[in-house]
Amino acid sequence: MKTVLVLNGPNLNMLGLRQPEVYGRETLADVEALCRAAGARHDLAIEFQQTNHEGQMIDWIHQARGRVAGIVINPGAWTHTSVAIHDALIAAEVPVIEVHISNVHRREAFRHHSYVSLVAQSVLAGFGTHGYVLAVDHFARQLQGA
Repeated sequence: MKTVLVLNGPNLNMLGLRQPEVYGRETLADVEALCRAAGARHDLAIEFQQTNHEGQMIDWIHQARGRVAGIVINPGAWTHTSVAIHDALIAAEVPVIEVHISNVHRREAFRHHSYVSLVAQSVLAGFGTHGYVLAVDHFARQLQGA
């Protein structure tokens, strides 16, 4: 069974509580359940992680190399600031899909730039938590050769 690694960055542990008008009321546990259900539909294993510590995120990305079929990442604020995560994603040599719950391009100007987008094969923004499902579904299509 192939594995998709779903990584979540800072403050996503507060999903459902923090700014529900922007991010909705679903919790990170709800997002994990959505990802696991999408993975099960496609016979994909889902590894789901969240951290508020950049070094931990980098370690998980490094450990993905040669082990997972793809990475779905919502880097949170690190999207706009972390060259280190950008470099780790390159070093992992694993396909990447970047996900954002909100449409970052309709928000503050500093959110319009992404270091992760430079590495990602696809970017999903503004689909709410359904963006995670779309990312898992897309990897499944790729793995099936569609």
